[in-house]
Amino acid sequence: MLLITAVDASGGLLFNHRRQSQDRLLRSRILDLTGDAPLWMDQYTASLFDPPAANIRVAEDFLEQAGPGEYCLLEDRDAAPYLEKIEKIILYRWNRAYPGDFFFDIDLDQGWQKVSAADFAGSSHDKITEEVYIK
Repeated sequence: MLLITAVDASGGLLFNHRRQSQDRLLRSRILDLTGDAPLWMDQYTASLFDPPAANIRVAEDFLEQAGPGEYCLLEDRDAAPYLEKIEKIILYRWNRAYPGDFFFDIDLDQGWQKVSAADFAGSSHDKITEEVYIK
C-alpha cells in the first residue's frame, strides 16, 4: 500500500480530536497524485471529498483492505501495525506545530529513505512540504 498522511511540524495527526487541516489544494493534489488508482479511507476522511471522486473506496478497515500499489489516506489511526504492507509513505508536513493529541507512529529514521521533498502553497498554509519515503 501507498500511505498518504498529513502531519504538523511535531508529527501530530490530530489536535483536540480534529484533523490537522482541511486544505482544499492538498485534497486536489492527492486526487491528482492517485489518478484512477484506488484511494482507500475511512468515513471520517471521506467526508472531506464532496462530491467523492470515482476512485475513493470507503471502509473502516481500509488499511486491511488496501492491496499492493493502492493508496490509503490516513488521518486518525495508527499506521505502524501495517508496516509490512506499506510500500511507500507520502507525507504532507505543515510548517507549524499545533497542540497535537494523536501522532504519526512510524519512525521514518528506521528503515525508510526520503527520495523526494517539494514545497507548495496550500489554501490554508503558505507552505506545505510533500515528502516521499520508500523502504
